[in-house]
This record gives sequence, structure tokens and C-alpha cells, in this order.
Amino acid sequence: MRTTTDRAVTAEPAVYDLAVGGMTCAACVGRVERKLGKLDGVTATVNLATERARVLAPASTDPRSLLEAVEGAGYTARLVATGEQHRRDPDRERDLRRRLAVAAVLAMPLADLSLALSLFPELRFVGWEWVFLGLALPMVLWCGLPFHRAAWSALRHGTATMDTLVSVGTLAATGWSLWIMLRGGEAAPGFGTGWAALTRTDDALYLDVAAVVITFLLAGRYFEARAKRSAGAALRALLDWGVKDVEVLRGGNVVRLSVDSLRVGDRFTARPGEKIATDAVVEQGRSALDTSVITGESVPREVGPGDPVVGGTVNAAGHLVLVATRVGADTRLARMAQLVEQAQESKAGAQRLADRVSAVFVPLVLLLAAATMVGWLLLGPSTAAAVTAALAVLVVACPCALGLATPTAVLVGTGRGAQLGVFLKGPQALESTRRIDTVVADKTGTLTEGRMELSDVIAADGECAATMLSRAASVERASEHPIAAALVAGADPGTMLPVTEFAALAGLGAAGTVDGDEVLVGSPRMLAERGLALPAALEIERVRAEEAGATVVGVAWGDRVRGLCTVTDRIRDTAPAAVAALRGLGIETVMLTGDNQRTAAAVATVVGIDPGHVVADAMPEDKVDHVRRLQARGRSVAVVGDGINDAAALAAADLGIAVGSGTDVAIEAADVVLGRDDLLAVADAIELARRTHRTIVSNLRWAFGYNTAALPLAVAGLLSPLVAGLAMVLSSVFVVSQSLRLRGFTPASGPPRAEQQRG
Repeated sequence: MRTTTDRAVTAEPAVYDLAVGGMTCAACVGRVERKLGKLDGVTATVNLATERARVLAPASTDPRSLLEAVEGAGYTARLVATGEQHRRDPDRERDLRRRLAVAAVLAMPLADLSLALSLFPELRFVGWEWVFLGLALPMVLWCGLPFHRAAWSALRHGTATMDTLVSVGTLAATGWSLWIMLRGGEAAPGFGTGWAALTRTDDALYLDVAAVVITFLLAGRYFEARAKRSAGAALRALLDWGVKDVEVLRGGNVVRLSVDSLRVGDRFTARPGEKIATDAVVEQGRSALDTSVITGESVPREVGPGDPVVGGTVNAAGHLVLVATRVGADTRLARMAQLVEQAQESKAGAQRLADRVSAVFVPLVLLLAAATMVGWLLLGPSTAAAVTAALAVLVVACPCALGLATPTAVLVGTGRGAQLGVFLKGPQALESTRRIDTVVADKTGTLTEGRMELSDVIAADGECAATMLSRAASVERASEHPIAAALVAGADPGTMLPVTEFAALAGLGAAGTVDGDEVLVGSPRMLAERGLALPAALEIERVRAEEAGATVVGVAWGDRVRGLCTVTDRIRDTAPAAVAALRGLGIETVMLTGDNQRTAAAVATVVGIDPGHVVADAMPEDKVDHVRRLQARGRSVAVVGDGINDAAALAAADLGIAVGSGTDVAIEAADVVLGRDDLLAVADAIELARRTHRTIVSNLRWAFGYNTAALPLAVAGLLSPLVAGLAMVLSSVFVVSQSLRLRGFTPASGPPRAEQQRG
């Protein structure tokens, strides 16, 4: 069970996840959603591929009422605990396999015998009909029991599903055959009177047809279950990747504990070859980490004292002592897995359309089958023709492919994205990316590495550079910005001073009181707005540094600018390739940064961004305004960012993309989260999302087109029940197989990826 907050304290709605058993088609999804939706204030989204329901309910709702509603619709339900993984029911898959095996063993001699007796009537022996019955009856009744059981459950609740069509069709065929046998006279195998109902005679038995249709449908359902399990393998691997136990240093002793016992602040070890137990900071040791589980990159990352590390990454070389910073569900790996899980449980607009169609589709098919039978009885040459046509309508119309078209593609696409370090929050991200034509990227941490280094300290006349740097670093110690980290890293830790009344000035800098003085640390623009102009000598130094691509930070207190600190940030090696990759996708890249125009222009020239697409000195509200101006010109905008100052722009964009190492605020505001701080991952994300969307569209076209084409043929008597059953199965298998092709998706460009399955 997940709740957004404590239900006893506030009136915030609660969110519950339910595992729903027994669903077989989109009509089942609609039934469950309608049943839950009848409860006061409850809305539900049900996913056929994951067999989950996500329910938003008032805080006062008793969870048992949700379970009772689902069970009242004829399905099983249980609450899913926080962090619980998707687990397929192995008993159901084994049961399908067992029934399929029996059906296949009986179907082979039945089909061979039916074909032989159809082609060579002289081979028909006395009592061959009863041999047919002996082979077919176990297949129809026992092998087909899952269909009959589900159909009966639906009937008791006053609804109909795909199983209703299968059950009614095969039982009707069996009943008709028994009637022919019991009335006496000659009979013929169902295979032997031609493929079209126009050639049927009143002596045709359909035992062979009903039995083989059951076999086809069981095969389709079994392989569908296996395919859905395979489709969710990437998420299960991500969830299984975590560490089970860890060596913790307590009181000078090394104690091996379950990772669930780990707490923030605990010191723990990681030996060569071991996974890092949780998000942490390196205290002692140096090593290279395999971060492919999060970033999708196979190149190890060097870490040393003070460097943050992510839980689940693999320590490739040295021995590390680390201090835990996040544990349990708060770790980056757990949060990324939760993003993928939520995306897979969400529902795309295309799927909502399919669900609405399926809700009325099955009842209409039943009416159409009845009308077909009546029409053929009135106009057709025989009763057998009427039975054949009606049976074909029932079998061919099963909306399996329609229910699987979207969720299987989302399931596989989001799982593949996780392997590549791209985490899509939901189907809305998939749908938005097909329209994206402009990417707005922040400079620091996106186009550049975000690991700024202090390159120079320039004191004003009469000022002490060491004192200025000490005060600036003391203030910036409480900030999360990369520039702040560079100032702190460049200062002598022994000179740090206590700071009170700290304030982060979004997009400008920071302020705090040191030794009774209000110290301002930020851009020269911010200082100028407060009436603090740079002396002429410092202005010359500022221009020189900015033209060289450095970022300049001013330091002031006591109504005077005391000096400048310059920091440099290395441009990412992949940034030019990323801009080129986006251009290849027909996407224009815009740099929108809070840095000054000279520095921004220098970076843009190197990475290949058009100078006319550079917006510098942008405050957070300026970023939002610029995004909206682009949208007003008809552009579909994606924003890439990592900081607090990017959160508003991420939320305003048509598609928000946050780098995974960014702040929690940015990650929450985004639609897509990248596992690596690399603009090339943006191109990967857009390319993957477009491929997934194309797969969804193709699946839906196939599903709708199949039913649209097959139903008239069945009504006209031009489709035998046997061929109808095979076509229906192949339709579902085609849709699932096409979705599974996304597992092999490889970005068109970029550095080598870690392609191995994790877990």
C-alpha cells in the first residue's frame, strides 16, 4: 500500500496498488475500472500487462472495500505493499502449460484422423464419431476449463468478456456435434466440408474444430503469459539488483547486517567486486565503480574521498569505507525503479480509447453472432452454415490484441529505457516526445560536466584574497550548486566560519551573515542590482575571464565588492555529438542558462549550438517565460535541467527531462529522468520514446484492422472457425512479439552502452 501522506493527519487522498488476478482482455480491464469507480471518490487505472490496479481513494476509504469491489467483479485482488515487485503467478503459467500439453497430445491424432477421414471417406469406420468425441471432449471441457470458468464468473456478474466468446463458441460447436451424433444418420468431420460455411451440410461435426480452437487459444494464452513475464524482466532485474546484506562499522567492530538495518550516517565497507549497499559518500579509499545499472554506461567512474556514490553500483577495484546518505526507498536505485513501475502501471491515451471500445465490443459481438445465425437460418442453405458462421464470429472477434497493444509496448519500452539509464515516468512522456521539436538545455551539469573548479581568486585593491575566499566558501557551504561546491573545495577547510541567516538566491547566488557582516556571493549582475558595482580593475578581469569561458562570482560585504572568484567547468566530451544527434532527429537545441552571455556563447560555439539559440543571464522566471514564448510560437518544448532553478521550467515544458543526479525538486517536476548527466541521453530518451510510440500505433492499427477485416468475413461465412481461432491467436502473438522487439533497441549514436541484463 502506498499513501501520499499520513491519512490520520490530513485529508490527502490515498494511493493503493492492487494485484488483480483473472483478467484476460481489455473488457476485463474495463469491468474492474468501472467497479472501483462506483465507490465514492475512487478513481482507478488498471493495466492488463502488469495485472495491477492503481487506485486513488479518499483518505477515509477502507482498503477492504476496494478488494471487495474487485472480487465483486469476478476477479481476485490483494493489496501490494510498498516496493513489492511485479510477480507473475507461477501456478497459473504452470496450469496453462499443463493444459496446453494435454490439448496438444490429443489434438495431433484428432487433427490427423479428421483430415484423413475428410479426404478419404472410404476410411470412415463404424464408431469413428465416438473416437472423435473421446479425443475432443477432454480438450473442450478440461483443457478449456479456464475459459468456461471465467465466462461463468462474468455471467454471474452480468457481463461478458473474451472468455465468454470462446466458451460460448466452443460449447455451441460441441453441443451441435452431440446433437448430430444422437439424432442418428450419417455425419462428416468438421474439417472435411470446406473452409467456407457456404459448403457446410447439416451432417457436419465440429468436435475437431472446437478442440483445435481450444488448443490454439491455450497456446496463445500460454505464450502471451510468457511474453508478458519477459516484457517485465528489465524492471524485475532493476528491483532485484540491490544488496541483501552489508558489512557495517560500529564501535570499532565489523558487523554483517541485513541492508534493511542500515541507517543514514552508518559507516560501511565495500570490497572489490561487491555492490555498494546504499547511496553514500566515500570516506576512505579510491576505486572505479561500474555504474551501468543506473547510467547504462559501461565505462567505470573513478571515485575517492568526498565523492557521492549510488547504491547498486559495483566496486570494481579498491576497498572503500563509505557513509550512508540515503537508505531504503529513498535511494536513487529504488526511486528510479519506482519511476519505471509507475510508468508501466499508467495508461496512455491510446489505451484508454482501446478500453472504451472493448467495453462495448464483446456484447456487440454476441449480438452480431446471434444475428448472423438467424440470418443464415433464414437465408442460408443449411443449419450447419448458420452454426459455422456464428461460431467463426465468436472466435475471431476476441479482443486480446486490442488489450495488449499498448501496455506491452509501454512495459518493454520503459524497461529497456531503464537499462539505458533513461527513466520515463509515464505514457504521457511517450506521447509528448513525438511532438518535441525543441530541446532547451541548461549549461552547467548538462552541456558541461558540472564539476566546477576554482581557477582564480582576484581581490580588489586593499583586500585579502584568503579572507574573501574564506567568507565566500563559508556562505556557499550550505548551497547545492556546483559553483558553491567549487568555492568550498578550493578553500582551506580550517578557515571556514560559522554562518547564520543563510539564503539561497535562486539563479543569482547566496547570502549569509559571517562575523556580523552580510556576505553576498553571486553573479556580478546580482551585485549590480543591489547597487554594488565592480571597480574598473575587477571589471576588466571579469570580461577577460568570461571571454575565456570561465564563470565569474562576485563577493561583497559592507557595501563594497571585495573581489572575484572565477570557476571553470569542462565541456562534456559527448556534448557536440549530443547536439548533432538531436539535430539528426529534427530537434533544435537552445541553451538557456543563468550564466553570462560571454561564457554561454563560448560554450555554445564549442558544442555546436547556433549563437542565436543562446539565452544567457536567465533567472528561473526568465526560463519559464522563454519556454512559454517558444510554445506560443508553436514549438513543442522539452527542457533539460538538474537544479532547483530548473524545476519551474521543467514543469512548464511540454516534456521535462531531469538528470538523475539533480535535485529532488527537479526530478519530481520532470517527465523523464536520466541516469547520467549527459545530453546524449536526451537523444536516446527521445529516440526510444518515439520508437515505443510507433510500436503502440502499429499494434493498435493491427488490432483494430484485424477485427475490422475478420468480422465481415466471418459474418459472410468465408472464414472457418478453425482459421478464425488461429488468426485470433496469431494476432495476439504478433502484437506481443512486436512489443518485445523493443528489448533490442539500440540508440543510433552515442558511446557504448552496457547491454547485459542486470540481476
